[in-house]
Amino acid sequence: MFRYYIGDLFLSGRWYLMMTGVVAGFLLSFFFPVLYPAAVVYAVFSIILSIADYILLFSGNRSIRIHRELQQRFSMGDDNTITLHISNAFPFTVNVSLVEEVPEQFQLRNFQLLFKLAPGQSIERSLTLNPKTRGEYEFGDTMSYVSSPFHLLQRRIRAKNPTTVKVYPSFQQLKKYQLLALSNASQTGVKKTRRVGHSMEFEKIKNYVHGDDVRTINWKATARSGSMMVNTFSDTRQQQVYCLVDKGRAMKMPFDGMSLLDYSINSALALSNIILSKYDRAGLITFSNKISEIVPAERRAGQINFILESLYRQQTDFKESDYESLSHFLSKKISQRSCLLLFTNFETLAALERQLPHLKRIANRHLLCVIFFQNTLLEQIHTTQPDNTEGIYIKTIADRFAYEKRQIVKELRRHGIVAILTTPKDLTVDTINKYLELKSRHLL
Repeated sequence: MFRYYIGDLFLSGRWYLMMTGVVAGFLLSFFFPVLYPAAVVYAVFSIILSIADYILLFSGNRSIRIHRELQQRFSMGDDNTITLHISNAFPFTVNVSLVEEVPEQFQLRNFQLLFKLAPGQSIERSLTLNPKTRGEYEFGDTMSYVSSPFHLLQRRIRAKNPTTVKVYPSFQQLKKYQLLALSNASQTGVKKTRRVGHSMEFEKIKNYVHGDDVRTINWKATARSGSMMVNTFSDTRQQQVYCLVDKGRAMKMPFDGMSLLDYSINSALALSNIILSKYDRAGLITFSNKISEIVPAERRAGQINFILESLYRQQTDFKESDYESLSHFLSKKISQRSCLLLFTNFETLAALERQLPHLKRIANRHLLCVIFFQNTLLEQIHTTQPDNTEGIYIKTIADRFAYEKRQIVKELRRHGIVAILTTPKDLTVDTINKYLELKSRHLL
């Protein structure tokens, strides 16, 4: 009872201003006695007005009803919308200051919505949140501070809406890039990937029609049937494609609020969905100083959900990655030649040279594609014009690092390893385009 009638009562700035006038009136009446009656009348009027305002806010079954509507899970790195349904049960127009207790991960300490509600009016207000890390996010209560037309007092109304939402890798990208895979288009969606030669996967023999490639004529079938017959081929399917996600120290670098590891996790999920849509078998392996998670390459119902849950669970201490253990594991557990898309990062040529023997050993048995990141800060420094010695020194070092990134690409390709140097922003698009290119060239 005390909390309802007193604990939820707040005084507005207008009430303090009115009380300041009461104090000033009595203070002036000490020097000018003729003002004393007016000061008393004003004080009584202020008290009556405050009591009337209190009765308006707290009497009867009056309240502001608030219902929070949100998804059961959020998509990491994407905009997720929360909708608040608000209705007014007061018989008069109220001014509302609404405060939402958003999860502490967002660090929104000044979130507030201000609006008016007529009697019986219902409105909706939306809030967009962009989570940068995976895990559980705890939403608290929704509190509204309501004032009557007098604007003297405020009543706090707490809508108990505690909710726990899990933030998963970016599942919103699945539909976004689905069209890209179905059309075999590049990033712009206009230029199609050039297809080279024929697939070696035989489909059936059919009668020749005008326009068929004469190189596919089946002369034995033609002799037996007495009419021209040709072989038809389909795209090679059921190839094993694994996403290898490095969870080591090199993947801790932040970019736009997310780590390179989180960008790789988002991209691995979107790529796995594309792989399944192209009738290949998608798998997942994560590692750092040891092998962490293994999802065998399959094309079955619910495979994308298995991969999603596996990526959601990934935790790391960002230790030094052990590529020797990875190479040994792949040679023992994956006997069939597969396409391996390795999400990692190399900042210097020396860092690559330490791991190059292990990468070459993997590439001897599988089609290996190494995907690493371009440092966008170096590109920004490169475009600047320094005006002092320190600036020249910084730009020279930045150009040196950028040059080493390009040398890493050349070194990998020299040893028959496919390499992609991309920015975190373009990671998913560049990776999908490379997979489609490799598939169209029948390298898988």
